[in-house]
Amino acid sequence: MTSEVPPAGTPETHKTEPISIEQEMKTSFINYAMSVIIQRAIPDVRDGLKPVHRRSLYAMWDMGNTSDKPTKKSARVVGDVMGKYHPHGDASIYDTIVKMAQPFSYRHPLVQGQGNFGSVDGDAAAASRYTEVRLFPYAEALLEDLDKETVEFVPNYDESLKEPTVLPSKIPNLLVNGTDGIAVGMATKMPPHNLREVCAAVNRFLDEPSVPVEELLKIMPGPDFPTGGILMGVDGVKNIYATGQGRIVVRGVAEIEESEGGNRGDRIIVTELPYQVNKAQWITAIADMVKDKKLDGISDIRDESDKDGIRVVFELRKGTISAVILNNLYRFTALESGFSAYNLAIVDGTPKLLNLPALLGNFVHHRIEVIRRRSEFDLKKCQERVHILNGLLTALASIDKIIAAIRGSDTVDNARIALISGFGLDELQANAILQMQLRRLAALEQQKIVDEKSTLEAEILKLETILASEENIKDEIRRETSEIALKFGDARRTEITLDASDLSTEDLIEDKTVLVSITTANYIKRMDLDTYRKQRRGGHGITGMTTKEDDVVSSVFAAGMKDYLLCFTNIGRVYWLKVYQIPESSRIAKGKPIVNLLNLKDEVVTTVIPIREFRKDRYLLFATQLGQVIKIPQDEFSFPRSTGTNAIRLRENDKLVDVITTDNTKEVVLSTRFGYGLRFHEDTVRIVGRGASGVIGMRLRGNDTIVALTLVEKDHLLSITDAGFGKRTEFDDFRGHGRATMGVKNMQVERDVVIHSRAVADTDEIFVMTASGVVIRTSVNSIRITGRGAKGVKIMRLDEKDKVIGVAIVTPEPGVEADPEPPAPVSPE
Repeated sequence: MTSEVPPAGTPETHKTEPISIEQEMKTSFINYAMSVIIQRAIPDVRDGLKPVHRRSLYAMWDMGNTSDKPTKKSARVVGDVMGKYHPHGDASIYDTIVKMAQPFSYRHPLVQGQGNFGSVDGDAAAASRYTEVRLFPYAEALLEDLDKETVEFVPNYDESLKEPTVLPSKIPNLLVNGTDGIAVGMATKMPPHNLREVCAAVNRFLDEPSVPVEELLKIMPGPDFPTGGILMGVDGVKNIYATGQGRIVVRGVAEIEESEGGNRGDRIIVTELPYQVNKAQWITAIADMVKDKKLDGISDIRDESDKDGIRVVFELRKGTISAVILNNLYRFTALESGFSAYNLAIVDGTPKLLNLPALLGNFVHHRIEVIRRRSEFDLKKCQERVHILNGLLTALASIDKIIAAIRGSDTVDNARIALISGFGLDELQANAILQMQLRRLAALEQQKIVDEKSTLEAEILKLETILASEENIKDEIRRETSEIALKFGDARRTEITLDASDLSTEDLIEDKTVLVSITTANYIKRMDLDTYRKQRRGGHGITGMTTKEDDVVSSVFAAGMKDYLLCFTNIGRVYWLKVYQIPESSRIAKGKPIVNLLNLKDEVVTTVIPIREFRKDRYLLFATQLGQVIKIPQDEFSFPRSTGTNAIRLRENDKLVDVITTDNTKEVVLSTRFGYGLRFHEDTVRIVGRGASGVIGMRLRGNDTIVALTLVEKDHLLSITDAGFGKRTEFDDFRGHGRATMGVKNMQVERDVVIHSRAVADTDEIFVMTASGVVIRTSVNSIRITGRGAKGVKIMRLDEKDKVIGVAIVTPEPGVEADPEPPAPVSPE
């Protein structure tokens, strides 16, 4: 496409030149893009600076605003930079100077600021008329030797002054302070590193330019951020060093302060944040997540940060697992942040992606050139001065004749000619003699000239040695680099640890057995077993839960912290819940509504069973209230879903009462509320899939119902009634009946009913809980062994109108012996 547009004010007869708009757009855009890349956004690989940074530092250096002088108003510095070298907005220049003065932005700040220069909360710096600045000594190391023709100078924007194209830069600033910038079609983002480590890497590269990245990684193990933090793993660092790009993960530093005496919850105290994280925004985001219940367990957040550092305190609710909450802070907030590095820099006027050896190589090449040019400049100056001193010494050796020649000349020009022709001097030496003061004729002054000449000759020899070979120049780089590391280097701030990206929440959980209880109103809680001290049977127990008047405890069981809880509802659906996800509560607390933990829909949880793993060769055996049994492979439930799924199909007016884990090789016992039991082999129950209704397990008498299902294992069958009576029975007392029969009498009941039957070992302990939340903990061996049909002994004395509703069996850990406890002297009632 072309356009023919006559110039304004030109007669129509003027011939126009056709222009391709496509080509014009392409050319103009490329020119614009390259201008942004080279002149604004991407740093030079040699000094690690963008033009605005370089011009700001040079302007401060040029105006004498150095570290040994008083600070100057920032507005004055900004005006000098803008008026002399950088004809852009004053805001961009001041923002650049501010950032170079922020210790949380630069690993080694280049500008020393006095006044308000912002904060990690994102607060803006004060206006330039209120703040003052000067160069940091570190920045002066970048500018040293500018006056020795070490770098090229070019005219400024109006050609009234000259400015350097690059700084001599004794320091590999690009690696030390890093950079970031967005250009047109490309961007750069480089992390900062520790100065001592970078200098050591430079020296290692000088020794062996082909040094492998693995060797450099031993010297520079990773970035070192000004805000500290913890670098998670080195795989990302290896990629960055080897290819020039990669991603690393940085965590803030936090510690858990455990509560003393259990009077309050634990605390999480954060003292360091990942690089470039805005603290105020981070705290606000966490507060919103707590409000929206996306982060649970945090009761209060306080920012106690001051001039000495960051301190953010998270108060945790009592009973929560502090390690889990801290892990969630890492997972869901900026307390763990990724840093995607892309090492793009300008090399010979072209943007290039550079790995670590290339970055070191370009810096070394620059320093070789700077030291060569500096040495040549110094050598030339020394030789010129020695030449002058030789002339002065010649004059002093023939001072009378020199004076006579000068006095015999009528003009200075004639005197110069007389000195040149009569004493073998050149014009420079003759001029120096003519300008020599009379005090130089003193003996001490003459000796000073001799000493100065000797010093300069030694310096000349040193400079000639340096220039004799590139290896000698490299030795000079090694010396200067080591001096820089010693002068400005400090200890590493960012800790490097093993990669914990695959660390799950469960890895932070202590795998211990706890007591879980659930009420008819679906309040659930967990408690440590140590909450309840062991008592002799027949005691009153202690309060285990405070419930509402219309809410009673429906079940209690023991489970491991890492167990899954399969929560079955009244409509036959199943939901998954990890035990550690249940908030730990005090002994008398009512717990937390289970609807806050599960996505229930117009349904209530009726049965909960713990399970550690889902195996193909294991099964779940279900028993319903009306005597149905269903056997389903465990792996049918191995894919947890947040919305739950159908488990079994219940018949009308039926509900699930018990579930056990089997291997299809055992016998089982079904127990009823009226004290009957049926023993049969589980292989008579066919294996079905989820959603099946099963087969008849036991035929019931009248309005009797099933209350429990247990395997024939361990030592005895323990049965407990709602009136607090219990007994142990030998399994051999139950004759083997076929499935779908009515069974035999197991326990004598009158006004009470059996609420639980389970196989127990003599070393087990039981936790018995009543509807009002009272719990007693006692040993199984304190309960008498009796025959079928006996009523048993009193396990727990109940208050009026209270009744037992749940029993949890706990097996002591291996190596822990049960406490010997004789049966209490309580007669059967």
